[in-house]
Amino acid sequence: MINQMPSLSSMYRFQWEEAQSSYVLLYPEGMVKLSRTAGEILKRVTGKTTVKQLVSDLETEFPGSDLEPDVLNFLTEAEKNGWISF
Repeated sequence: MINQMPSLSSMYRFQWEEAQSSYVLLYPEGMVKLSRTAGEILKRVTGKTTVKQLVSDLETEFPGSDLEPDVLNFLTEAEKNGWISF
């Protein structure tokens, strides 16, 4: 997974929602309000960035922690939910 390039499912639109004060995933039937962490991960899911690059970027922005296990866990769940694909 670390060298794969995840992309957002075409069924979802990722955006900042001012009314929710958070990032959200919009889809035809509704909306998923994301935690701050989930938003920080998903805003880096471009289909052109590897998971390794994504983790590196997060660890640069939020120094002092090994984020790889948490990012991998989140991406696994996001894939199961159909939010992303590899």
